[in-house]
Amino acid sequence: MRVFIRSCLAKITLVTGIGFTACTAVDDPTLNAVSDPRFAEPAPKQTVLPHDPLRHVFWGDLHIHTSHSYDAYTFGVRATPDDAYRYAQGETIEHAIGYPIRARRPLDFAAVTDHAEYLGAARQRAEKAQANGVEQVSLREVISTGNRLYITFNFLKTTLTQMGSTDQREATFGQESETASNEAWQDIRSAAERHNAPGRFTTFIGYEWSSMPNEENLHRNVIYRSARTPSRPFSARDSEDPEDLWRALETQRGLGMEMISIPHNANVSNGRMYEPTRFDGSPMDEAYSIARIKNEPISEILQIKGQSETHPSLSSKDEFADFEIYDEVMSTDGRPSQPRGSYARAALMTGLEFSATQGWNPFRFGFIGSSDSHNASYAVEEDNFHGKLPMLDGTAGLRLGETTWLPKSQIRSLKWGAAGLAAVWAEENNRASIFDGLRRKETYATSGPRITVRFFGGWRYPFDLTQKPNFVDQAYALGAPMGGTLPESPGPFAPRFAIFAQKDPLGANLDRIQMIKGWVDETGQSHEKIYDVAASGARLSSARSESIEAVGNTVDLQTARYTNTIGATKLEVVWEDPDFNPDHEAFWYARVLEIPTPRWSTYDAVAMGVEPPEPSTLQERAITSAIGYAPPETHHLSKH
Repeated sequence: MRVFIRSCLAKITLVTGIGFTACTAVDDPTLNAVSDPRFAEPAPKQTVLPHDPLRHVFWGDLHIHTSHSYDAYTFGVRATPDDAYRYAQGETIEHAIGYPIRARRPLDFAAVTDHAEYLGAARQRAEKAQANGVEQVSLREVISTGNRLYITFNFLKTTLTQMGSTDQREATFGQESETASNEAWQDIRSAAERHNAPGRFTTFIGYEWSSMPNEENLHRNVIYRSARTPSRPFSARDSEDPEDLWRALETQRGLGMEMISIPHNANVSNGRMYEPTRFDGSPMDEAYSIARIKNEPISEILQIKGQSETHPSLSSKDEFADFEIYDEVMSTDGRPSQPRGSYARAALMTGLEFSATQGWNPFRFGFIGSSDSHNASYAVEEDNFHGKLPMLDGTAGLRLGETTWLPKSQIRSLKWGAAGLAAVWAEENNRASIFDGLRRKETYATSGPRITVRFFGGWRYPFDLTQKPNFVDQAYALGAPMGGTLPESPGPFAPRFAIFAQKDPLGANLDRIQMIKGWVDETGQSHEKIYDVAASGARLSSARSESIEAVGNTVDLQTARYTNTIGATKLEVVWEDPDFNPDHEAFWYARVLEIPTPRWSTYDAVAMGVEPPEPSTLQERAITSAIGYAPPETHHLSKH
């Protein structure tokens, strides 16, 4: 099918500031009829793993939106929570534009986290209009015919109004929101119960609290440990202050509920997610620190709207910091987001500074990834990417700006990535075990691949520990896993860290393992350093400087293919910190990099027959939660 948009000779700038540029007819293969027999196959049967005190790694997504989210529905999504859980279990569902979508592998756990604000309101309003005879236009028809008139009025009049300021959304949905919210919340809870199958597939009941003061992202996902949940979500309409959210959650704990709050997209918070003050600008105190750590033990640092690990301006000596950067505030003007206060690594370092100067640390959190898909799916496979919001990026042509009515300078989807996943080490696949893994931060984030990573810290690990048959047993017995704190030192030793990484069975080989260290000196100033601790080939042993040579690149940009003729299938090391100072509080976390592979935009470009935009390749990665260390006189602070 040919997507046809008539050439327009003049550029027209509307009152919204969005420009329309000249367009030509382009073939968009996404809209072609799909006959892949894989879509008709039954979902793969999930293996039930036995209880293991040494823990399995389970893969999940705790950030999925459906048509109950006002933004998802407005941009064309009609899928339900049931669809989301079917997709997560490996079934085929229909994309909003009408083609089938299916992941190559099911997940072990998932959570539908629709926006609590105006929950279900857009869907309810549309259903009422349809019942009153208002014609519903197919999004596929709109995109495939290039119906500029409909697109213009639907996008500018409806979408920008509903996605605009808080006042605009309140005027649009406020009056009818309560009834819609109650019905949608019940649907979300019921769907989670229907699809929860302990041992095989775990669902969590949750929602997104979407605070957006001055269009600065302070969003959190609230995830419940069990079916005991409130009668309604606490939303940003109740309060935009995270402390008010935590107070509401503490009240719920008093009623027998248990949950955590997971910040995400700190990268577009304009420095506010990890700012060194409270929401109102007043100083933090120890009570604030305790409340934050209790409620927010982990942060989501890899997802479709970029990564929140670090930024090149904050980590100038980190050659891999420039990865999937999305550093614009989510506003119509796309103004820059201030890096300081917007990235997790710098936040962990700020926490060390608080510990040194105040005696408490509000930023002791672990890492996960999740998708933030608004298609009731998780689009983390670069060669199987189907976008985030259908009207904006539901086809290859729309994602690349080849068939859109917007100028390429305003195509935000080019900066969106196919990411990410949450990895949790837990004894078994059920709510209690996985939730407890999240709570203790024995977690890591990946940008999509299922790279297996074990990371432990101790004092006297033997250098051949990872090669021993009882490696994991000894590592737990003699030290701490990712997310933990080093036990008290038995003597004047430097800590040793045991790291084992295995490639994704369906993915690329591994390039290297890096150790990221942060510490605070005697003056209370924090520092960071990146160490290459394992690498494929003989590159590490032959390195003559702090940086080893690049692994190479086998990607063919003309075909969007690569080969695993470089890199390693697994990497393992026991590494001793050569710069350890027992008087300096510190943290360490591991980052595992794959060899270069094609980015989703390169796969789309090959399908469209156009030049791939930059970046054309990427090095997918896994990033573990940190292991901390406190000097002996400050060990009592570790609980904070």
